[in-house]
Amino acid sequence: MTNLTNIKARKTLDKIQPYTPGKPIWEVQRELGLDRVIKLASNENPLGPSPKAVAAIQNSLTELNRYPDADASALKEAIATKFQVTPKQVITTNGADELITLISEAFLEVGDEVIVPSPSFSEYDFGAHIMGATVVPVAFKEGFEYDVNALISAVTEKTKIIYICTPNNPTGTYMAKADLDKLVEAIGDVLIVIDAAYDHFADAADYTNGVQYIQAGYPVITLETFSKIYGIAGVRVGFGIAPESIIQSILKVKEPFNVNTLAQIAATAAIEDAEHVKTSQQTNKAGRQQLYKAFDELGLTYIQSMANFVLVQIGEDGENLYKQLMAKGVIVRYGKIWGLPEYVRVSVGTEEENQFFINVLTELVIKQA
Repeated sequence: MTNLTNIKARKTLDKIQPYTPGKPIWEVQRELGLDRVIKLASNENPLGPSPKAVAAIQNSLTELNRYPDADASALKEAIATKFQVTPKQVITTNGADELITLISEAFLEVGDEVIVPSPSFSEYDFGAHIMGATVVPVAFKEGFEYDVNALISAVTEKTKIIYICTPNNPTGTYMAKADLDKLVEAIGDVLIVIDAAYDHFADAADYTNGVQYIQAGYPVITLETFSKIYGIAGVRVGFGIAPESIIQSILKVKEPFNVNTLAQIAATAAIEDAEHVKTSQQTNKAGRQQLYKAFDELGLTYIQSMANFVLVQIGEDGENLYKQLMAKGVIVRYGKIWGLPEYVRVSVGTEEENQFFINVLTELVIKQA
């Protein structure tokens, strides 16, 4: 019989830690015996999915015996129209996570370097490591503001990709257009990936999702998702916009039928649901202010956010407070996974969910004082 210890995985897997999602509501209820649990951990839309997406799915259930459209033609057309690009400049994927992996597979070789602001979304590191590339972290400035000069200085002849998550997960900060202009102009043969998953929530006057650079022909790819503002995280749809040559390279490593039929149908309908988008934006903006006010009253430091979450500093006993929040029925994201053990990231919920969290947090903070 073969000795299983002789089956060796790739060495690069030693650097990879599987992604750990936030606990689902049902799991916390079962583990802790709680009747009421609210989840403010995964940056989901608290208003639910786009009603247009739900209706489109309901009207298409009888066609599931057929394979999906491998090219996602209708969805690409809808995206291209919305962003004023051509369908050949669009790629659709099983969530933006898949696109990050595909970008890595298409452009990285062993020994290449990938520049990643730190802390940021862990999937950038995952994509680099899986291809045997080296991750070069670049720290933010004070207040988690982007340091564009440090990013430019980190570029070497081995640099193949620079990731810019804007607004950034988990900090909620963004890169101003003037800094993005500087970065794009300064970098030559390096692919700049602008992850704009949270761009619908960014209301700063100098924010850009990067599509204008693509329209101008720069080596830039913008990542987007239907999981946040459109509220259809459960069906997993992401997409990228880039110059056609970059899209064609990524398509060579994409699996066929990667975006399922219901996901395509839901996303095509959701992207036209302007009312749902507007209501979600208004709810999020009000919710951020609700959280800011509570944190101010509790004397807690937080980061002004352009996303649908707020990073708040809860102190040296952060892990214990995080666990106490969960024991009371509030799931947030603990910052230790980003090297921020004194912080938690709180997704903006409904007004009632935010207040429930605030009440529990206030009780715990006062008890600690």
